[in-house]
Amino acid sequence: MIMLFSITLFASELHWLHNYDEALKSAETQKKDIYLFIGADRCRFCKKFRETTLADEKVKQMLSKHFVMLYLSRDRHAIPDGFERFGVPRHYFLDANGKILDEDAGL
Repeated sequence: MIMLFSITLFASELHWLHNYDEALKSAETQKKDIYLFIGADRCRFCKKFRETTLADEKVKQMLSKHFVMLYLSRDRHAIPDGFERFGVPRHYFLDANGKILDEDAGL
């Protein structure tokens, strides 16, 4: 029981922002790049990505340490111009000024 509590206590959670401008400000303040995950509410591949890749402790720790996390659902959030709205899940790595450093689609 104590071991289970310890594992739960140290499990990291990802802190997602849902506003592009807020993410830019946060990235500038924290001196981090931005990881932008664009998904959709009923996208089965987005769900699979969240349940597998984003559930991995090493992935969560690395992302939290180096990136401001931004999730935008094409169903609920404004997607800024210049970012693909279709073909989700879509992943972008941005610098603190919003310049695209890398992008990818899929799991």
